[in-house]
Amino acid sequence: MTQPKSESKKEEFRKYLESTGVLDAFTKVLVGLYEEPEKPGDALEFVKQHLHGGPPKSVEAETSKKEIQELQQRNQELEQQVAQLQAALANYQSEGQDAS
Repeated sequence: MTQPKSESKKEEFRKYLESTGVLDAFTKVLVGLYEEPEKPGDALEFVKQHLHGGPPKSVEAETSKKEIQELQQRNQELEQQVAQLQAALANYQSEGQDAS
């Protein structure tokens, strides 16, 4: 009698996986692996990458690279501004001490 209970639990779990889209996601990834003309050396890594949506899209990567470059440029400008302000402050302080 334990076998029907076990089968019931398996069926319940299968329905859960199906209703949450897990079965579809696994099926799509496995079909993609099957259809790969050159099978990857690490099938598990292939599955992991494709379940997570794969590597970033080229448009997203280009946008991120551009944003990084802009932020690095802005950072350089701000560092230069800080250096100038520190020099001006040091100059101002030394003039104040000379006047005393």
